Amino acid sequence: MIVVHHLNNSRSQRVLWLLEELGLEYEIKRYQRDPKTMLAPASLKAVHPLGKSPVITDGVNTIAESGAIIEYLLERYGKGRLVPPAGTPEKLRWTYWLHFAEGSAMPPLLLKLVFDKVESSPMPFFIKPIARGIAQKVKSSFILPNISSQLAYMEAELDASTWFAGNEFSAADIQMSFPLEAAASRAGLDARLPKLTAFLQRIHARPAYQRALERGGPYDFAK
Repeated sequence: MIVVHHLNNSRSQRVLWLLEELGLEYEIKRYQRDPKTMLAPASLKAVHPLGKSPVITDGVNTIAESGAIIEYLLERYGKGRLVPPAGTPEKLRWTYWLHFAEGSAMPPLLLKLVFDKVESSPMPFFIKPIARGIAQKVKSSFILPNISSQLAYMEAELDASTWFAGNEFSAADIQMSFPLEAAASRAGLDARLPKLTAFLQRIHARPAYQRALERGGPYDFAK
């Protein structure tokens, strides 16, 4: 039995969604973030040494990292579903977006979250203006321009095809959902980017996406 070690409000929600799309049976073992630090509990280290989510166990196999989990599940259980045929342009795009999501899209979004926290966190009054000034400078000169250029790039890519790998829904879209959900919550993805907005509307309407949310719980990117 596949066990998803599911941390609330995390990337592991994508794994639940993939499993629902594939119609596979699975168990959820739940872990809660510390309400103050928002870090994963130490008990996750009993599953994987880094103590992070997502991670799944399947018999003797323990697999971490979203992209690796997606590839493992599709190779073992997918039966050709949610991945384009090998050697096609769509498969090349599929591989690209599968890695783009975490390798390129997420780092500036995570940096924005960190520097937003620096701006808003309590600190001694004599340090606060310096820390906030540094945070604002880093965001305005580096983080926000990177996010803006990436969103514009992704918008243009979806102008050429309905889904990220082509005109068929695939696991690349599942992988790309998390950075786009995060960007819609806190990084300027709105109606000014109609293709990306429509993408989010399409995935939200998928029954498997809705079932995954019912089982795993909703995202809260404000935290």
